[in-house]
Amino acid sequence: MSVTDSTTMSELVARAKAITERELAIYTERTKGSQVATERARKVLPAGVPSSFQAYDPHPIVVKHASGSRMIDVDDNEYVDYDMGFGALFAGHMHPAVRKAVEEQLDEGTLYVTPCELDAEVAELLGDRYGFPMWRPTNSGTEATMDAIRLARGVTKREKLVKVEGGYHGHHDEVMVSNKPALADAGPADAPFSVPQSAGITQGTIDDVIVIPYNDAPALERVLANRDVACFIVEPVMENIGICLPEPGYLEAVREICTKYGTLLIFDEVKTGITAGLGGATTVLGVRPDLITLAKSIGGGFPVGAFGGKAEYMELIATGEVLHLGTYNGNPLVMAATKATLTEACTADAIEAAIALNTRLVQACQKIIDDSGIPAHTVQFGAKGCITWSIDPVRNYRDYKATDFDLAFAQWMHGINRGILLPPGLDEQWLISVMHSEADAMRYADVFAEFVAELTA
Repeated sequence: MSVTDSTTMSELVARAKAITERELAIYTERTKGSQVATERARKVLPAGVPSSFQAYDPHPIVVKHASGSRMIDVDDNEYVDYDMGFGALFAGHMHPAVRKAVEEQLDEGTLYVTPCELDAEVAELLGDRYGFPMWRPTNSGTEATMDAIRLARGVTKREKLVKVEGGYHGHHDEVMVSNKPALADAGPADAPFSVPQSAGITQGTIDDVIVIPYNDAPALERVLANRDVACFIVEPVMENIGICLPEPGYLEAVREICTKYGTLLIFDEVKTGITAGLGGATTVLGVRPDLITLAKSIGGGFPVGAFGGKAEYMELIATGEVLHLGTYNGNPLVMAATKATLTEACTADAIEAAIALNTRLVQACQKIIDDSGIPAHTVQFGAKGCITWSIDPVRNYRDYKATDFDLAFAQWMHGINRGILLPPGLDEQWLISVMHSEADAMRYADVFAEFVAELTA
């Protein structure tokens, strides 16, 4: 079958909706324990979850065990985990090296609130991988981006910041703007409005945030021309709308424009991190920002973040002109996990093997797409991949909004009932960890083939 016209497309969507209806009934039947646990949680947790991202229809699975590349829910259903903690578990669920390091550190204590030698050791490791001389640890990616933005304002003595439409940089107020705006509110595609993602964000904060399209260097130059912008924070590869790659020359132009107008360039590598390669997207793509933020994959499943940059900028923290604080920053338990992740679990060879395995999975999925003619395509960046339900590549948020979410949801529901655990947002990507086997990885392609066969029958 080949999708060549709107009639065929409408037929595909109708079949997808029928698959979804059937799979929702199956899901309800096989996850009764998760339903009971969620109803209990709703009495004490808003929406029954500790983070709003974990709430999804019809109800989330509630997990009781995870190991390696797999998870088991409270109904004893087993899943191959391709979500991997929204990309945080590149080392897999409790990699033996990470577990050993944490167990050994437990004997020495978990929190000192005074420095430990591990702090410098981890900073040295990050410096070796990313090429920046100075680092500070945080407890999450949100903290890392928040602190990097504050530092950029301290350096430049400017207040405004620029971000791209559809870009996610954590949940502090300044970056909860135009993450996933409704198109009716979003304004012109070439000059989007700044739309708050949540109530509780002040108008002054919103006014300080300028939103531009991704992959549009002229738009960046227009908004920097007044020389009043402290920083441009951007994922070098957007991973909040599937995987959206920079067009050739885009990041190089961004670097040049930021330098021209005295605006600091912050690469948010919380999601790309070491899943992109040994030195992250910064090294793989060959463009150097002024500051960089990390989290997720560097911690082996423990809550950690970090930001680093050029010494002349980080010096403002040393002098006290810009404050960076946190009781749990650099705590020895998490630093032990991070060191083990960087030196033993996610080595250069392990990263290379995981990326090669992901390449085989992406190629298998693309062959299924090519043979069936369905309106989809694959995207890969490092150990991450995704299937995007559109024929043309996604260049920015507006392109992403034109993809077919009925088909995406049907695929997600079909997969989860067959032990394929993907992120629930339909806008995330899978991750092949260093603990996924060949069979684990290719299981995704097998189930995807089953779905496409039914969809196109």
